[in-house]
Amino acid sequence: MNSTDRNKEVKEVGVGGVSRLFAVLRMLGTAPDGGERVTQLAQQVGLSQPTTHRLLRSLMEEGMVEQDGRSKRYRLSLEFFALAARAGNTGNLRDLVRPSMLRLSASLGDSLFLLARSGFDAICLDRSEGPYPIRTFTGDIGGRVALGVGQGSLAILAYLPEEERETVIRYNLPRLKDFHLYDEVFLRSEVESVRRLGYAARNTGALPGMAGLAVPILNRDGHAVAALSVATLSERLGPDRLPTVVELLKREASAIGPKINPFDPTLRSPSQVFGG
Repeated sequence: MNSTDRNKEVKEVGVGGVSRLFAVLRMLGTAPDGGERVTQLAQQVGLSQPTTHRLLRSLMEEGMVEQDGRSKRYRLSLEFFALAARAGNTGNLRDLVRPSMLRLSASLGDSLFLLARSGFDAICLDRSEGPYPIRTFTGDIGGRVALGVGQGSLAILAYLPEEERETVIRYNLPRLKDFHLYDEVFLRSEVESVRRLGYAARNTGALPGMAGLAVPILNRDGHAVAALSVATLSERLGPDRLPTVVELLKREASAIGPKINPFDPTLRSPSQVFGG
């Protein structure tokens, strides 16, 4: 399509054409994986089928939309996602969270951890060492643990979308029993507590003498993609100090969430960071 034809098509779309284009893009963003038919799209955006078809044709010319040759359904193209990724390229999750971890470690004098979801597990993406010798379930960077074991993974589990959370709980319950931590009733009560308080904390547990506190890092939809976690000695996380630690972690996590690049490959497959 040459520039003359394209200008003609823009005029055919009419006033408000740009907003209509974005309406179609937004609807395609929520379409099933196989895409959507033009008739359904037209109904969803409140336009006639011919107008919707012209909008789709314009978006295909720009490489933002593609059509499956067999099903004739429309979907967002790889070029669209590549463009979105470039626009949101503010660094990967580790780079984004690292300054917060250093600030927290310096302020609190304790060890900080960044955990991210990896399927049914949480994986340690980064850590900042404090002066006290501590033990954790994930161990060093790259270590993983079932979601629900330890405060960081529990914080992630609690803030997953409900359907995903239920799937993870059903899958992980047999695994959690190996840690002698939870039965189903107790795990669900812990999840509800985290959702009510906005953090997960335990002063004593399966690791004697160790205490932990974690807050979820939420994406724009309010769902957890990662967690900031403090690991310290039990005597350093008593009732007098707990509110301060919670406030500091929540403040940093709240600042991180809006900056997360939703196309960061780390969020889709954090184990690839370590070549796993």
